[in-house]
Amino acid sequence: MEHKKNWHVKHAESLSFGSRLADKVATGMGSWRFIIIQTIIVAIWMGLNVVAFIAHWDPYPFILLNLLFSTQAAYAAPIIMMAQNRQNERDRMHAQADYQTNIEAKLEIEALTLKLNKLEVEKLDKIIEMLDEMKKNS
Repeated sequence: MEHKKNWHVKHAESLSFGSRLADKVATGMGSWRFIIIQTIIVAIWMGLNVVAFIAHWDPYPFILLNLLFSTQAAYAAPIIMMAQNRQNERDRMHAQADYQTNIEAKLEIEALTLKLNKLEVEKLDKIIEMLDEMKKNS
């Protein structure tokens, strides 16, 4: 028996390494875990630079930190857009699979309706035949 792959499996198998990596990065950056960890790192960074006794590697107004955020945003935006484009592709594949399933179900329902109608006609013909026989015998 041949195993038919669903749309999700087909789509996942078609992704390149870069696409899978972009999806994971976008998923990670869009999580509370990322936001919390980044907030903790920023707070530590700022705290150490404000209270440093010897060397402030990034004194207020934290220009190096702003540069890091800008670099992060410059890479994050296209990665997130790639992931969103793939989500749109997945949605289109899912909609196409749903449409195909609906077409197949419609055809099956029509076939069953024809069978039921045929059975109904055969039953009625049999009943009429039996009534005719009863009239002849009476």
